Formats: sequence, C-alpha cells, structure tokens
Amino acid sequence: MLEIPIHPWHGDIDASRKQQVLRQPSGIVLITPESLEALFVRRGYQLKQTFRGLRYIVVDELHSFIGDERGKQLQSLMHRVELWVDRQIPRVGLSATLGDRSLAADFLRPGNGNAVVTIHSSDAGQELKVQVRGYRKKTLQFQFDESESESQNNELDIAAHLFKVLRGTNNLIFVNRRSSVEEYTDRLRQLCEDHHVPNEFLPHHGNLSKELREAAEQALRGDRPANVVCTTTLEMGIDIGAMTSIAQIGAPFSVTSTRQRLGRSGRRSGDPAILRCYISEPEVTIETSVQDSLHPELVQTIAIIQLLLAGWCEPPVVNKLHLSTLTQQVLSLIAEYGGMKADRAWKILCATGAFRQVDQSLFIQLLRCLGAEDLIQQTQDGALVLGLTGERLVNHYSFYSAFQTPEEYRIVANGQALGTLPVSYPLIEGLYLIFAGQRWCILSVDLARKVVEVARAAAGRSPIFSGNGGWIHDRIRQEMYQLYCADEMPIFLDSTARDLLAEARNNFLQHSLDQVSLLPDGRQTLFFLLGGRRGDEYDFGAATGAGGVGQPRCDRPGCRRVAPQRSSQTSPLHCQKFYRCDRAGCHGQKFAD
Repeated sequence: MLEIPIHPWHGDIDASRKQQVLRQPSGIVLITPESLEALFVRRGYQLKQTFRGLRYIVVDELHSFIGDERGKQLQSLMHRVELWVDRQIPRVGLSATLGDRSLAADFLRPGNGNAVVTIHSSDAGQELKVQVRGYRKKTLQFQFDESESESQNNELDIAAHLFKVLRGTNNLIFVNRRSSVEEYTDRLRQLCEDHHVPNEFLPHHGNLSKELREAAEQALRGDRPANVVCTTTLEMGIDIGAMTSIAQIGAPFSVTSTRQRLGRSGRRSGDPAILRCYISEPEVTIETSVQDSLHPELVQTIAIIQLLLAGWCEPPVVNKLHLSTLTQQVLSLIAEYGGMKADRAWKILCATGAFRQVDQSLFIQLLRCLGAEDLIQQTQDGALVLGLTGERLVNHYSFYSAFQTPEEYRIVANGQALGTLPVSYPLIEGLYLIFAGQRWCILSVDLARKVVEVARAAAGRSPIFSGNGGWIHDRIRQEMYQLYCADEMPIFLDSTARDLLAEARNNFLQHSLDQVSLLPDGRQTLFFLLGGRRGDEYDFGAATGAGGVGQPRCDRPGCRRVAPQRSSQTSPLHCQKFYRCDRAGCHGQKFAD
C-alpha cells in the first residue's frame, strides 16, 4: 500500500497544518480554486519554492469546470502556477460525464488540446433500474393556502413511499430546492417517530453548518443505514461510499447532473444502479393553465432519462469572454506581484493564458473601466497597482471566489451553529421555521451581528432560500417535443405517470402545439418556444404577452387556434393550419385550410 500523505486545504483547515505543508511540501494537496487563489494573493513571494517539486495537477470532476466562471478561474490559476516554476506541469482531468472530449482536452491545454491524450474506460455497461412515479396534485374546493394544500396532497404520499422503500439501506434523495430538503427531512423524521424507529433521514445543503454536513456524510460512511436528503452538494466531490439507490424529487435539469447522481449508486460489483423519480403534476380542471395541463415536469424527466439511456449529455458553452473573472484575475495578479505593467498582464492572462478570446484593445478598455472605479491605478512608470477600492476588495475573503455570495444570518441554537439564512428572508422573534431537519422558534434576532437565536419547537415552516432553476439544453426541449408527438409509452413509468403522459399528449395536440407556437389564452397570448427556433430545433417553454388579445378563435370543437378571417359573418370560423415550408433552406411557414 502506498503511504502518500494527503493534505486537505480549504477554509476550515487549521492555519498550523497549512504552515507545515508550506514549509515541507509533500504528498497530495486537495485544494479548491478559491484556496489556490488565496495562495497567489497572500503568498505570491513564496510560490516558487512551494511549487518547485510539483509533478502533476489533477482536476477531478472535470466536466463541472468547463465553460463556467470557476472553470475559467481554474484555467488561469493552472497557467500561473506554471509561470512560477518555468515549466509545463502535466495536467490530468477525470470525469465520467463528458459530453465532448475535445472540449475537455482544450480546457486542460487551451490552444493545444490536440496534444492531450484521452483514455477511455473499457468497463462493460452497468445494469440500470429506473422508475418514474407520478402523483396528482388534487385541487381542494376550499383552500386558504394553495402551496400548503398541494404539499399535504403530494409530499406526504412521496415521503411515505420513500420511507417504505429506502429505510434500512443507504440512499441519496435529491431535490431541486433547499426548502424542499427541509420539508422532506422533517416529514421523514416525523414518519420515523410515528413508527417508533430510529431516524435515518438527514439533511444536506449549502446553508447548513460544516458540522451538520459532515455528520450527514459520516452517517453515510458508517455501519448503520442512513438516507440523506440533499441538493447538488452531494452530487460529486465528497467520498460517501456506495449508495443502494438514488431518488430524485421533481424534474432534473440536466442529463449530466442526472448521470452524475446516478453514479453514486451501484458502485459495488454486481449491484445495479437504481434511480427513482417522483413527479407531481396538477389535476387538470377548467381552471388549469395551458402550461400546467401539458405536465412539463413529467415530460422533462422522461426526456432526460431517454437521453441518458442514449448516451448523450450536455456539451458545455465555451465561447464566453468571462470578463468578470478576468477582472478578478487582473486584481489577483497585481496583488501577487505587488504591481505589473499592462502589456505583461495581458500576455500572462490573455495571450498565453485562459482568456485568449480577449484581444489587446478589449483588455485596455477593461483596464480603463477598472481605473474609473478606483480598482486599479497606474504609476508614473506605467505599472498597474491596486487602488483603494481594489485593495479593500482584494483583502476581503469573498474575493477569492469567482462567484458571488449573498449576505446571510447565522442560525444558532444553544451556542451551536446550525447554518445560515439569506438576509432577504424576514426573520422576527416568535417566528417558527424548519431548519436542519428540525423545528424551531426564533428567540432573538441580532441585526447588527446578523445572528438569530432559536430553540426547539413543535411547529415550523421551511424558509425561502435564494436561487433559481437550472438551464435546460435545447436538445432536452427537442426530446420533449418528440415525446408529446409520439405514441409509445416508456416502460419505466408507473400507472399514474402513464396516465399523466397520455393526458399531456392529448392536451398538447388539442391545442395544436405540434403546429403552432402562439396560443391565445384569455387576455394574454402564450408563446411556446418549441425549440428556440434555431433552424428547425425545438425548445419548450412559455412566455406571455399582450399580442393576440381579442383575436377570434376557431369554431371547431376543441380547437383553440387563431382564425384570422372568415368568408362572411354567418360562415363558420375556422383556423388556418401551419405547415413547415419544404423549400430547401427555408424555415418559414406556409398555410393551408
């Protein structure tokens, strides 16, 4: 067995342990881009000695860095490491979910991806078990809180099934919102109490304290059964052992993340990878909106699973300039060297570095903008130095991250930190909330210190966290469109999900959305972006606008299409059907009655 020392390096590691690694660099350092950035800013003078013996740079979960701000930051940092040691250091990227290997090669070596060697796994395909379970949100005749009624009708049923099939084994339950983590953890804990069995369900998301997150991770690695309700925080990067299965509540946003989550299951030899998806869709009534009647969450889930089975995953978007990250790197570079000439900064960061799409003229414009905001100044000899605003920014801990972090309250119970909540969420004394899978009452709110003291309570409601949904690739929308138009029923749907899909298809065709994108709906017009209209691609979504208000509709039974003209006031009002023009290169429409 190799005895190689491993040194974790992040904000929670003691300074004394970091000092020891800096004095005697050895073994493997597990570090984030943010911590590496801090090294450049704070210890730039020391890096030549620190990196002198560096042999490899390994990027785990490579796909998660390609195309975003954090990835661009990492590319720049890897290049700056090589400048200090004056040699190329071999870079190794690891990923099981790459959509385009050539883009991964270009990420590792910008401008020289052809020199990167790609190694493919020769392992045989793994057995995969998938089930999509459908649930109807029943509409109550009298309801004072719509969200609460839907919660009672669906979350309890979903929680009951999770409790039944998962208890006694190790599993991950992924949800799309941190508030849902709290809601489901609370309901599953209550089920354990009702059945007089030990609680096996723990929460895990980015607003929980490090101690609570580590406790959940340790429970998954332990000898007793544990189930963790989580967001993307446990999608990758943390060693938690092999999971029996994966549950997904709500529609996933991407094939890549679904593949990544599924990879947590079936790691033991001979075990299948198991995925259960739980989708709630509304009961369709005369009050149901057109969008909801199409059950888009269910169709999106099916589309993602079918693309997963077909071996496709999203290619990253790599043509962005990332000027905000370039701004950060300019300030970091100046702080690292104490000052730098503009032409040298452009050469390091752009000409030979990660920002090769930025030419000299654009770089000069950026520097002028930074100067106007007092982020940088230029001395008489032409060197760039930090301005007063720039110094304050660089000296703040949030500078090292390539993404913005919100201002937050600290939630504390009996002196123990539970986690944080965004300042935008209203917190007052006497308010009840669910946090860390438990119910609390707020005892006090210290606005100056941004500390909230809580105590255990019998009531509670999950807080609202900041954040939004994920980006959906056009290819997924195309697959959704094909599903609406198809007749085949996927074999992995339960009976309710099959009924919901059949209902969605019927509503889709009833509204003629296989032929039109504009649909009058009362005092608004719905615009269904069936493919983003890039050529003949299809995207699925809806936007509303005033266009089409008052336009007549077809008199045919069940038809809601626009009927732009009639031959006389007494003749039936019929719509014109839209057909795609078959002339080569034309994406317009032609009409026929």
